Amino acid sequence: MQPAVSDPDWNEIWKERQRLQETSKIEGDPSHNWDKKENAERYDANARSEYDDRVQRTIAFLPLSRNARVLDIGAGPGILALPLAPLVRDVTAVEPGAGMVEVLKKHAERDGIRNIACVQKTWEEVDPARDLAPPYDIVIASLSLTMHDIREALAKMDAASSGSVHLFWFADMPFWERMNSDLWMPLHGRQYYPGPKADCLFGVLSQMGIFPDVTMMPMGKEYRFLSRDEMMAFFTKRFGAATPAQKKTIEDYIAPMIRAEGHEVVISGMSTLAHVRWKKHQSG
Repeated sequence: MQPAVSDPDWNEIWKERQRLQETSKIEGDPSHNWDKKENAERYDANARSEYDDRVQRTIAFLPLSRNARVLDIGAGPGILALPLAPLVRDVTAVEPGAGMVEVLKKHAERDGIRNIACVQKTWEEVDPARDLAPPYDIVIASLSLTMHDIREALAKMDAASSGSVHLFWFADMPFWERMNSDLWMPLHGRQYYPGPKADCLFGVLSQMGIFPDVTMMPMGKEYRFLSRDEMMAFFTKRFGAATPAQKKTIEDYIAPMIRAEGHEVVISGMSTLAHVRWKKHQSG
């Protein structure tokens, strides 16, 4: 008789992949400090044009109604919360970055949107009884699944929902991660570890008794700058290049990708995004 094969613990696999990815981060890279308003404004400016098509497709996937209450986890500067607000009863935006929250509130005030409530905390820090007003008809986490204990995070999302939960996460390595993977060894002499992907997410959910529907959608990523010098300065900091040799490695890598569009220089790449969703009654 063959011994029984036990399933891997997908939550532990998620944790380990998150831990390994943390070891690949550059010390002192300030570009993802979302407490800083200038970083949030840069992200917001890029996202308004870059993500317009994805945002429209994302919204089209959601079961919206005028009476729907929406919980947007990892809302950023309101990429989804702002266009959703006029279509639903109210939106609660959970976002830990002070700069992101400031930009979101500025846009909401400018546009006369008064039905968005902001909770400036990580999802792990949120106490639903104190910080939220559940249940929500639609719970969304779009490109924001950076939680270490994803099983605990997903259970909290499911508990907050009376309708459906919608996760948007990477099915393969996104463009920026492929760049890291290509450059880490020549720049830093060590392997780059990508973060956990949608296969891991599906495994965790199935072990929770939740069997989601999954739809794949293309995802583009663009970096736009006014000059090659500005582009190089950005990626030099992003990839932690300190020496002339390291800077040349980045320049040689990026140069073939650069194209001119009007007064801007652009590099871009495609990857695949998974829309993972389930209705509350499907949970076990």
